[in-house]
Amino acid sequence: MKKWYSPFSLLVALFMLSFCQNAEKTETKTTETAAATGNIFEQINQEVQANANAYAALGEASKTIGHRLTGSANGAKAEEFALNLFKKYGYENAQFHEFEAIAWSRESVSVSAGEKGKLQNLKAVSLALTPVSSQVEGEVINVNSGLKADFEAKKQAVKGKIVLLYLGLLPEVEKGVKNLHRSEKTALAIEYGAKGVIFYNSVKNGVLLTGTASVTGKLIGIPAVCISNEDGEMLKNTLKTKPVLAKIDMKNKSEQIKARNVVATLEGETDETIVIGGHLDSWDLAQGAIDNGIGSFAVMDIARTFKALKIKPKRTIQFIMFMGEEQGLLGSEAYVKKLQTDGTLAKYKYVVNIDMAGNPIGFGNGGRDEATDFLKKIGDKIKAIDTIFRNEVKGGVSLHSDHKSFMMYGIPFIGLQSNLDKKVYDCYHADCDDFSLVNETHLKNTVRFSSMMLYDLANADSLPAKTMNDEELKAFLEKNNLRQEMEISGEWRWK
Repeated sequence: MKKWYSPFSLLVALFMLSFCQNAEKTETKTTETAAATGNIFEQINQEVQANANAYAALGEASKTIGHRLTGSANGAKAEEFALNLFKKYGYENAQFHEFEAIAWSRESVSVSAGEKGKLQNLKAVSLALTPVSSQVEGEVINVNSGLKADFEAKKQAVKGKIVLLYLGLLPEVEKGVKNLHRSEKTALAIEYGAKGVIFYNSVKNGVLLTGTASVTGKLIGIPAVCISNEDGEMLKNTLKTKPVLAKIDMKNKSEQIKARNVVATLEGETDETIVIGGHLDSWDLAQGAIDNGIGSFAVMDIARTFKALKIKPKRTIQFIMFMGEEQGLLGSEAYVKKLQTDGTLAKYKYVVNIDMAGNPIGFGNGGRDEATDFLKKIGDKIKAIDTIFRNEVKGGVSLHSDHKSFMMYGIPFIGLQSNLDKKVYDCYHADCDDFSLVNETHLKNTVRFSSMMLYDLANADSLPAKTMNDEELKAFLEKNNLRQEMEISGEWRWK
């Protein structure tokens, strides 16, 4: 049968044909248009609020895996979990970066201390990278906060003794004095001739803390343990009037292991690369849900968010789950070494590191003041969406997380200004770090605010800070008061 078309129907047909031909082009330009109008932040906000998976995924991992100690069976399960999660989110290029290292694990420890003839057993944990086997006993001497000045004041008395050190800074320490890392305090104890170290926690209620006691990443020669705040105060008070003796007996393992960083890449328009990462590994006293489950699983959900919104960034973004951070930045150092070997390190222009940080109220400029205005402008846009984001930009640099592996080659980094509950911080590296501490709303805030910042960083016309050359890096480290710490660890390479 012959069909007859009216002029109106022909116009409708032509319109529909044109619409269909341009539909695909329109869809691919959605995020570009949103970026131009500023709506991409709102899109990110809506996507995370509706579909965030970080809390559920971390809950599942905490329940089915538990701790994520590097080199352990649990650690391997966590690596597989992360790889599968990236693939589920659409990153078919997700892959392992395998590395080998010497890793440490605990076996047993016993500590007893008190007046002669009245020693009592104390609940304690070994610090990492302590000897495979060690038995020492002797007199205890209180060296207060364990700073250089504390050891210097008692240098004649420390040799051959077991030193009692506070993990934090005691109230009598002059305001403005910077605390040292436990590994740096242990290094000073060794330098001044101590034969053992007993740290007591700054957190009350019997909480025990672990972590590395080595600044070099190699086994140290003396035992180092942590006891509770209450037991430490008891020994400290006893020492005011009577001698105190202590016995430490520990056994540990140190062996060559294989571990795997997990890397997912979102290709950009250029090969300039932004890394956003967090360490996946944890200590074995608890589940490690805070340190660093909230960081690493937030990073994976940021990756999910970018895929869900079909974002095509200007710069390539690599989402990396680092293993071995807790035992001396093993995974990130291995990854940077790989980039050096490949000749691709120069492509890496910025690092965002999320380590035991959450519910951010601002960003850290990584000690690069020139990045402050850039981050403030991003913060203004975030604050327009949700005023709980205070847009506080702070400086400061730490040596004890994965950004350092990149920073030591001059690559700038950004951190989060964390705003977590005190009970969360109290369980840092501790036997109370489990999933019950995780706040779902806070985790969503980490994902949405960090995603917004990452979007603008990856798409900036020019980055807020440039890679430093070696002399600039030296001046940067000195400006941020890091020379003494690096000299203690033997890492200061400049004369």
